[in-house]
Amino acid sequence: MSPHGTVSLKVLESYTRDVGRGIARIDYDTMDSLGVRTGDIIEIKGKRRTVAKILPLYPSDEQKGIIRIDGLVRNNAGTAIGDNVTVKKAKTIQAERVTAAPLEPIPPIDERYLTDALEGTSVVKGDNVMIPYFGGRLTFEIGSITPAIGPENAAIVTQKTKFSIVERTQAARGLPQVTYEDIGGLKEEIQKVREMIELPLRHPEIFEKLGIEAPKGVLLYGPPGTGKTLLAKAVANESNAHFISISGPEIMSKFYGESEARLREIFKEARDRAPTIMFIDEIDSIAPKREEVTGEVERRVVSQLLSLMDGLEARGKVVVIAATNRPNAVDPALRRPGRFDREIEIKVPDKFGRLEILQIHTRNMPLESDVNLPKISSVTHGFVGADLEYLCKEAAMKCLRRVLPDLDLEREKIPPEDLEKLIITQGDFEGAIKDVMPSAMREVFLESPDVSWSDIGGLEQVKRELQEAVEWPMKYPELYAKIGHTVPKGILIHGPSGTGKTLLAKAVATESEANFISIKGPELLSKWVGESERGIREVFKRARQASPCVIFFDEIDAIAPIRGGMMGEGGSTSGISDKVVSQILTEMDGISSLHGVVVLAATNRPDMVDPALLRPGRFDRIVFVPNPDRETRRKILQIHSEGKPLAENVDLDRIADITDGFSGADIAAVANAAVSLVLHEYLAKYPTPEEAGKHASEADVTMRHFEEAVKKIRTQKEMKPEEKTSLSLYT
Repeated sequence: MSPHGTVSLKVLESYTRDVGRGIARIDYDTMDSLGVRTGDIIEIKGKRRTVAKILPLYPSDEQKGIIRIDGLVRNNAGTAIGDNVTVKKAKTIQAERVTAAPLEPIPPIDERYLTDALEGTSVVKGDNVMIPYFGGRLTFEIGSITPAIGPENAAIVTQKTKFSIVERTQAARGLPQVTYEDIGGLKEEIQKVREMIELPLRHPEIFEKLGIEAPKGVLLYGPPGTGKTLLAKAVANESNAHFISISGPEIMSKFYGESEARLREIFKEARDRAPTIMFIDEIDSIAPKREEVTGEVERRVVSQLLSLMDGLEARGKVVVIAATNRPNAVDPALRRPGRFDREIEIKVPDKFGRLEILQIHTRNMPLESDVNLPKISSVTHGFVGADLEYLCKEAAMKCLRRVLPDLDLEREKIPPEDLEKLIITQGDFEGAIKDVMPSAMREVFLESPDVSWSDIGGLEQVKRELQEAVEWPMKYPELYAKIGHTVPKGILIHGPSGTGKTLLAKAVATESEANFISIKGPELLSKWVGESERGIREVFKRARQASPCVIFFDEIDAIAPIRGGMMGEGGSTSGISDKVVSQILTEMDGISSLHGVVVLAATNRPDMVDPALLRPGRFDRIVFVPNPDRETRRKILQIHSEGKPLAENVDLDRIADITDGFSGADIAAVANAAVSLVLHEYLAKYPTPEEAGKHASEADVTMRHFEEAVKKIRTQKEMKPEEKTSLSLYT
């Protein structure tokens, strides 16, 4: 610390909740050194001077000699993350008049709105301030302040401060439209991009000392909506570099040689205005694999891009960032050091990343105290940043639909007390989650089953096995990692028809809150060569992107029969099945590094499934679902009798006794048939709708109806000899 009461601190990005509030966070020791307390105003000096209100750092950041400020304050101080700034206490005076110049065209706005939005904020001349406005932000540069403040002072905006909006007299300083605080869930990726791009542009001497050339280019790849373009914009803003954005198709021209000329012009501009960051979005559209494209133009553009990226003399101050969600479609000659030195995958965010993104998008939203963002982040598996942004918008629209009938839309301006009713609740978010589907899953049949364990009667042992294999690893991953328990990759549920195999799979997906992809065996089979295998690959690819995910193959014996078995008509069916089985085998063996993807399969013919699938490492658990015992039959009857008008003489224990040998589906049919018999008798007695409605309370289901229903279902069962054959497998 210097004798003048100043301290030098290292700048880091601010916490998400502080963005846009003009806050600087320092630790308690530094506060004591400066003689300030929480809520005081301090001066921050980098290349320029600005002021901010101080709050304490979180305990984990104590004793590190850092100051956390957001992109706006960093821009006002002329500093960047990793730089050092000097900090001291500032004297404050109340501002009476302030002039503010908008940095972009603004709608007509009441100057009083600025006072309300900035009340309690400290400013100095030349600062940029941001004001929330209808979901967006307006940016102003502070001009003259009355009374005039000296070089040691700062002005505080109060309710008495009068703002006047004026035209800008000189060119505005560049304003960071996107800062690192606007990106959630990509901490490691931001770190990699910063050391690759920001460091060489701002401190080339580091690379000179190391005796190496600065990196030339970075390829960002990952699913759509994960933040690739946003990351490129943030890097350009934070490094104060000239930014050139090229959208792939816009440089293409039908005239010979014009596309290459446009590329050369763009690279020339980049050289002339260095340091420059050039961003090529959707690079797979202008630089596809040359051997796979038929057009001559694409080949020439790829060749031109290759020579420009390698042929730039002294290209240390021009960095090329490219983004694509199809890295394997880009010409391989571009994907080598010297062109794109590093490839960074921007993944689908995990639970903590999703929480960060939700905090960013709900920053300016009026949330009810019951909104539980950690809970929302834990159930939105597979959602990318763009999906979460849309989720927040949809929750706001649900709130609007709820409050809209109470708003008086005839008036010119809705009064503030009516606007106060617009508060977003947890219920709005829960309703929005049902309407928003993760974008990575839109091409795959996705359903969110609504079956809980309580909807399945009995089968306690089977339920426990499935919970242990699927639900617990997804709910308690830290515990499983700590005790070193490996999660099974696949579970095969087998048993007689109608015992509840598919129902169990649905309950697993519901209870584990995972995404659920249901595949009916035969729907993947295609007569075209390679299409069936591609279908399997796509399903597994989507499941990985949207993990944790349960893939459920119903009737797996239809798509994974024993290889080399009976030929179909024309001798071709076996060939397709063999390829499909091989594809499933390789996908399930390659799943080892994929956390959170579990394959469930159901069949009533395990003897027909290829044996290679039934070994540990593929289907680790083979769970037998037997025909229900007496207690289970009683529970199933209880579930299916709920909501039905049962007479007092109905004895569920007696019905459970006489339904020996029935499956769960048979018992559900018994309950249904009993109600059907009541309906027939009742309508025979009261044929007209008026009479039927009047005597509706008399329609009770008695024991006699149940007994007749049991006889009826048993007769139907005995009519099916093939049923006896399949049941004999399990007896």
